[in-house]
Amino acid sequence: MTVELSTKYACFIPLCPLVASCSTGSLLFLSPKTTRSLRRPCAAVNISLLAAAMFVSFSLFWQQSATQSIQQYLWIRVSKSDFCLNIGLSIDPLTLAMSILVSTVGFLVMVYSDSYMCHDQGYARFYAYLNLFIASMLGLVLSPNLIQIYIFWELVGMCSYLLIGFWFTRSSAANACQKAFVTNRIGDFGLLLGVLGVYWITGSFEIFELCDRFFDLSSNNAINPIFANIVALLLFLGPVAKSAQFPLHIWLPDAMEGPTPISALIHAATMVAAGIFLIARIFNFISLLPLTMSAISWVGGITTLLGATLALYQKDLKKGLAYSTMSQLGYMVLAPGIGASQSALFHLITHAYSKALSFLGSGSVIHAMEKVVGYSPTRSQNMFLMGGLRKYMPYTGTTFLLGTLSLCGIPPLSCFWSKDQIIAESWLRSPYLGLLTSITAGLTAFYTFRIYLLTFEGDFRANQKNHIDLSTFAFVPPKKITTLWSRAKSNSCPIKIDNIIHTTDMQGGWVLELENRAIQSLPRKEKSQNEETIQSYPSRNKLYPQESNFCMLLPMIILTIPTIFIGLKGVNPSLNLDSLDLLFDWLIHFPFISKDTKYIENLIDILKSSVPSLSLSLVGVLISTKAYSQAKKFTDTKPVEELELISQIFLKDFAVFLRNWSTNRGYIDYYYDIYFKQGILSLSRLVLYFDQWIIDGFINGAGASSFFAGESLRREKNGRISHHLLGLLIGIVLVVYSVIYVFLV
Repeated sequence: MTVELSTKYACFIPLCPLVASCSTGSLLFLSPKTTRSLRRPCAAVNISLLAAAMFVSFSLFWQQSATQSIQQYLWIRVSKSDFCLNIGLSIDPLTLAMSILVSTVGFLVMVYSDSYMCHDQGYARFYAYLNLFIASMLGLVLSPNLIQIYIFWELVGMCSYLLIGFWFTRSSAANACQKAFVTNRIGDFGLLLGVLGVYWITGSFEIFELCDRFFDLSSNNAINPIFANIVALLLFLGPVAKSAQFPLHIWLPDAMEGPTPISALIHAATMVAAGIFLIARIFNFISLLPLTMSAISWVGGITTLLGATLALYQKDLKKGLAYSTMSQLGYMVLAPGIGASQSALFHLITHAYSKALSFLGSGSVIHAMEKVVGYSPTRSQNMFLMGGLRKYMPYTGTTFLLGTLSLCGIPPLSCFWSKDQIIAESWLRSPYLGLLTSITAGLTAFYTFRIYLLTFEGDFRANQKNHIDLSTFAFVPPKKITTLWSRAKSNSCPIKIDNIIHTTDMQGGWVLELENRAIQSLPRKEKSQNEETIQSYPSRNKLYPQESNFCMLLPMIILTIPTIFIGLKGVNPSLNLDSLDLLFDWLIHFPFISKDTKYIENLIDILKSSVPSLSLSLVGVLISTKAYSQAKKFTDTKPVEELELISQIFLKDFAVFLRNWSTNRGYIDYYYDIYFKQGILSLSRLVLYFDQWIIDGFINGAGASSFFAGESLRREKNGRISHHLLGLLIGIVLVVYSVIYVFLV
């Protein structure tokens, strides 16, 4: 039995976490010592208020499922002459579905954070930031106009800055939050110009009103199509930065410097979801502009493939998941570009729960690894120091595997249904986009399962006597697995491959056999360092990870439920695919599996149509298993050896290229550093030179001239009355002479 609530109570959805954040922040400011001593009660209040917001969201959603109406509650009306702005809340299927997503993921992240951050000195501050972040996102999804959306959009960006740089004493975290903030300012400036352009065209900031007005103007050919496309692309620039689309994606991997619960929230339900939500919100506006739709689809397609290739050889657990998010966001941006905005929202929801599960699982792993290898992110997040964790952390391993299989697109898990729907729509709209999304599906399965295998399968490598960093492995399908020995010349230069060294697979784990000729070819300094590393690496302790406590495991176990079942709603045959309320219809139809034969028929049709993409995903999983599992058996027949030799010759260079490409982030940061950073610095020096020598030079020259002129006059005028009288007499004589000369002539 559900509690009946008036839709006017929707204001409590963003208000509850906002009150919790403000109260905790005020207490920290007024009495920091007392607040730190009462940090657990503060956390309980924060979690309880967010739970109240989640309860209101669910109650309103089920109530509105009966009416399926759209309501707006406006409290403040700003009007002046012909300008009018209403401030309030918009209650419709999309906003309620998004509020459920944000509040549920946020609630589970908060429960998880109680244990993950319990030893941190900024525990109370973390909860204040976290609730403000969630309140900003909830305010954004409930906003009825573009001005209100923009205000909360900036609040989301500010909160991300605070949370990414939460450990600001660490230079990498401080640099990461500044990078994210500056990159998002580029997109936000474009969004602001787009909002002003929309008002110039339609005369309104109200979303429903401006879409209707633009449709009427477009039907009557009363607007300039070039200007309209420019405005739409400026609006799209905001989601490009916020949702980490190419080329403004560079902040996303660095955002992993924040605490892992924040990574889960940013990558699942808040910051990156804001861009996809805005595209869906103004879809009726941009759908009338084919040029803009094409640009959106190709930006999403490029981002999808780029994120997948950059994730192939990452050694950092969280950065591998970050690039996975980037690739999946590309799917969500591509879908509206081809007219499938509801498929994008479908994938947004299914991916959010799967990715939140994966990130919380990674946090559980990192939390356990820190007690073994130390608290340095370069060690505790290094997948090549892990391995075999499923034996020590069975619950984390099982839940992480479910999230991995979902992201790989394996049925019946949730991401399979949404991703396959986007791939099918892509093939219908463009064969190039269809091919791109299908290839990416195979790559996604490869690198996602690679993350799982390196982390949870095999033997634990951090305690192995002869282990060195295996981040240099690149898969080539011969009998031996080839590693790529990389050396970074400097922090700003890309890493290049210097030598190739072979490894063999032993029962004790990965053991690196440095061949004598390979060692001799290295410089003397590198040779001694490598020998010292092999002899002294972490044989000094034999600690092993332990399973996380119940407070961290419970949110992961709960997240497995939507990860497994929520995608099955997409099989419902009663849904009207042409309806703009498809997402709402998809969420309210129960039960998941109907006795109607149409449901089974629709399920069979979907599975048949998904055979090509599912085959690519399974191939990716098999290749990943072949490359990174520790039980490899090759036959010794001649044909197989010849095939392996051919593969080694033709694929080695390609594997080296992919290794360099992934390690150096596609060289994009490198070229940004050369052309943008260095270009701006050079321009700044030129402006400084112009200011010092031209502007200041002119002013200083005028001052110096006045000074020297005054000095010369001072020396000539010594103050004697006789000299003044002589000068006066000479002047009078000259004046009289001039007058007489004029009159006589």
